[in-house]
Amino acid sequence: MAPPTAAPEPNTVPETSPTGHPMFSRIRLATPTDVPFIHKLIHQMAVFERLTHLFVATESGLASTLFNSRPFQAVTVFLLEISPSPFSTNDVSSPEFTPFLETHKVDLPIEDPDKDKFLPDKLNDVVVAGFVLFFPNYPSFLAKQGFYIEDIFVREPYRRKGFGKLLLTAVAKQAVKLGVGRVEWIVIDWNVNAINFYEQMGAQVFKEWRLCRLTGDALQAIDKLSI
Repeated sequence: MAPPTAAPEPNTVPETSPTGHPMFSRIRLATPTDVPFIHKLIHQMAVFERLTHLFVATESGLASTLFNSRPFQAVTVFLLEISPSPFSTNDVSSPEFTPFLETHKVDLPIEDPDKDKFLPDKLNDVVVAGFVLFFPNYPSFLAKQGFYIEDIFVREPYRRKGFGKLLLTAVAKQAVKLGVGRVEWIVIDWNVNAINFYEQMGAQVFKEWRLCRLTGDALQAIDKLSI
């Protein structure tokens, strides 16, 4: 539904930062305490996609459905966090996934008008900048589990800085680690920048495939049919 981004050996952050304004990123597993941020991210994504008329998700709905299974066995969410200070390399919040840590430099400080709504760690000035939500599917031609990316989104102030690539790479690396056969998603046809980005990442974009969906009244009507 989104225009649509792991776990290798633990990453280490270089002791020296690049020139310019240093910025540090972390991709980690989301937890139930992150639900308010996930809800806001999904809403911002709906605004970007011009689909707010379809947005009916609530925090309580997310809380009751997102964290009922172990990571990678059902719906999984990676959060992208940004900080002006390095993240601890000793933070292993989940045995299933080691957070990705990266160091970046930006020419100018990032202006984020919504920063106060996305602060999971105010003490260390950590900001949630994006997310990717995915779950297992089953490509029968491969006879292997796959990953389907439902949503991948980076907030506007943090776009065009390589963070979308980090999120997608995190999912792909986890797929390789688990022996997953493929990773797939859909993209809105007017989002040319996203299409070009995915193709640059090596993804095939299938123009001949169409998305089919049953929902709402149409789904309820089929339920009433006799079999």
